Amino acid sequence: MRKEKDFIGEELLPDEALYGIHAHRAMQNFSNNTVFSKEWYKAVGLVKQACYQTAISFAKAAQNKFPKKPLPAGCENIHILEVLEEAASEVAEGKYYEHFVVPAIQGGAGTAINMNINEILSNVSLKKLGHSAGDYHIVDPFVHANIFQSTNDVIPTALKVAMMKELNFLETAINELRSAMEKLESENRNALRIAYTQLQEAVPSSFGLLFSAWCDAFSRDWWRVSKCFERIKVTNLGGGATGTGMAIPRYYIMEVTNRLRELSGIPITRSENHTDTTQNLDVFVEVHAILKSHAVNLEKVASDLRLLGSDIMGQHDLTLPRKQTGSSIMPGKINPVINEFVIGCSHKIYANDMLISNLCGQGTLELNAYLPVIGNALLESIHLLVRADESMLKHLITGMKVESHTAYEKLLKSPSISTALLPLVGYEKASEIARFMKSENVDIFEANERLGMLEKNTLIRILLPENLLKLGYSLGDL
Repeated sequence: MRKEKDFIGEELLPDEALYGIHAHRAMQNFSNNTVFSKEWYKAVGLVKQACYQTAISFAKAAQNKFPKKPLPAGCENIHILEVLEEAASEVAEGKYYEHFVVPAIQGGAGTAINMNINEILSNVSLKKLGHSAGDYHIVDPFVHANIFQSTNDVIPTALKVAMMKELNFLETAINELRSAMEKLESENRNALRIAYTQLQEAVPSSFGLLFSAWCDAFSRDWWRVSKCFERIKVTNLGGGATGTGMAIPRYYIMEVTNRLRELSGIPITRSENHTDTTQNLDVFVEVHAILKSHAVNLEKVASDLRLLGSDIMGQHDLTLPRKQTGSSIMPGKINPVINEFVIGCSHKIYANDMLISNLCGQGTLELNAYLPVIGNALLESIHLLVRADESMLKHLITGMKVESHTAYEKLLKSPSISTALLPLVGYEKASEIARFMKSENVDIFEANERLGMLEKNTLIRILLPENLLKLGYSLGDL
């Protein structure tokens, strides 16, 4: 065991631990089993790598320009910064994650996150330099690992980096789902079915139109998500504690964002008002609203597919893939588990949306102390949406069978098809046909023959898919 101290007191830590007393206290104070995002952890490493590169560049430039002036604290030994930069690059790859012990749900605006990683970086650097963990008089978590940084600019910047990387996966997942719907639309363009309003039979429609509506919804989702990058690319990195840049070299402030952009390949830009970007988190509310919109569309499609493939529909319009046994007591029962998973994900995202909106409004004056909880919810929502999209595509859309013949037979026997006759016979006669079809349980051809409403060839022409599905009619069609 090794002993570490801070201004509160002393604590014993395992010799092999790369975390230090600050993470240890946070682990005790925020005792819960929520897991901090590994992507956010890696992004903090990337941001700190950019910070160290900029600090090294500043120190070298300062030495050249002002050789007789002392360097600011932490810059005196450039080699230490170079070792820290190497350690940060390893954190950016996900190394040492097992030594990150702070839970996702925490207080303190992210200070525990920042210090846990500062301690990891310091102790990794100490080992690289041939020293023991905890020898902070050589590499200090505050003086060296946190040089020119604040929790309040590093941690939100890392969150934005992590979000943009994860949003790339979401963009891809939505587009693949949209493409699958587009393919189904093309394959079933003229496959007729009954359309429903308020769970009642309405008018003739097609599977092509059904899939086109879902495809367009996902297209809008894809477009909206693609615009999220513009909303979160502005960072307050270099602004320090409250955005004023106090105790930070101007050289560093102007350069550090450029370094991060080069390292990450992400079009990060420096805020024109660091104070605003530090204290106001409304951009996260806006981005999550876009995520929620996609969750709404996912729930709608999953619910519709579940209904169309359910036993309640009698003869199914769609047959859903059979994925797993549905009951421990009812033999042979198969449930729509993928639909339920997607709907469950959507509602978790709705809950996250409420949390994010409320906590973003809880910012006080120059800072919002709830960033860790907000960031955790944001990354969780993106992750859940990616998984929901992938699951819907792989386990539901792929393998789903359109029962076009069954749906067409149902349509011909549905009184709703009489709506197509309105321009030729009027409402009263169309209603008479509908009542006759229902009372006698016959299709529209037999009902028309027995009631003598229209010539058979005229009825056949009206009920052709291309006539039923075109937008409106002209007098020449009658």
